[in-house]
Amino acid sequence: MSYGPLDLIGNIGVVVLMIAYLMLQLNKLSSAGLAYSVLNAIGASLIIVSLLFDFNLSALLMEVFWVLISFVGIYRYFRLKGLKSQTLDG
Repeated sequence: MSYGPLDLIGNIGVVVLMIAYLMLQLNKLSSAGLAYSVLNAIGASLIIVSLLFDFNLSALLMEVFWVLISFVGIYRYFRLKGLKSQTLDG
């Protein structure tokens, strides 16, 4: 088994996901906040990059859904932020 740059990219993705989860558990990040969703999307995307070259369908499906769900969180963050600014303006 060789360890290459794509393995490193995947491992960085895992570390990013674990840091985001740890920060959530330590109440340093909010699950409704932008940072948590962005970190999840970045981490899962890095893992996807490594999986495209060392394919594993189950892992790829999990990470694709992880990114999609993170995008839902990012969308909700900006949608709620927009609604709050409309309320303050009106």
